[in-house]
Amino acid sequence: MTLNQRLQKIADNRLFEWTAVSVIIASALLLGAKTFELKPATQSLLEFFDWFITVFFVLEISLRFIAAPDKKKFFASGWNTFDTIIVAVSLIPGGGTDQILVARLIRVFRVLRMVSIIPELRVLLTSLLKALPQLGYVLLLMFIIFYIYAAIGTTLFESINPVLWGDIAVSLLTLFRVMTFEDWTDVMYETQKTYPLSWVFYLSFIFFTAFAFLNMVIGIVVNVLDREQEKASAEAALAAGIEADIDNRTLLAEIKELRKEVEELRKQ
Repeated sequence: MTLNQRLQKIADNRLFEWTAVSVIIASALLLGAKTFELKPATQSLLEFFDWFITVFFVLEISLRFIAAPDKKKFFASGWNTFDTIIVAVSLIPGGGTDQILVARLIRVFRVLRMVSIIPELRVLLTSLLKALPQLGYVLLLMFIIFYIYAAIGTTLFESINPVLWGDIAVSLLTLFRVMTFEDWTDVMYETQKTYPLSWVFYLSFIFFTAFAFLNMVIGIVVNVLDREQEKASAEAALAAGIEADIDNRTLLAEIKELRKEVEELRKQ
């Protein structure tokens, strides 16, 4: 077994994978701990652990790069590029107060490496990104509905409460509050004193946005997620089949080699 194969075996090991996940979680907890007022000794200890985590990330990404069969194709994977950038920027030292703040903000993004390491999270993120084109049309239609209702609300209710319905922008924010059910009945009861049938305005708006459009968004995301999971399962099955085929070929080659050795021994 070559060095690359040994390193690849280590990189593919579930124990190594979960060790990396544990270090990422520790990194997140470390960032949270630094937000508290700590003693100088504790701060020094946390700084030591921070550099230890950084060194671990550097060694981990280096191991994966060395273990890659084709180094040129390593960065063809978006996840590998993402991991490398996160590790590289976390190496930026902090000198002054502003630089320390920037360094801490950069280290926050190390938590995102959890997405690239755990396959299930990769599927979720990929599904969300692939659903964006379809979601765009739904969101555009939702904005049109929002705009129409905001124009109606500004025209009818501005004199009742200028704070909530003073202009089109404020009305959009008020309608977002209604859609999220944040004390929306208080807004409705206030307008009903002047317009008793204004409940039709609110209920129809909630039906279109909170029920119809949001369910469409959920349906699109779930549909894309199902396709991505099927694709991931097919790729895993194909990889397992290729690996089994390679093992069978290796076994056949060994059998042929043994037969040759037996034939040579018989001739002697």
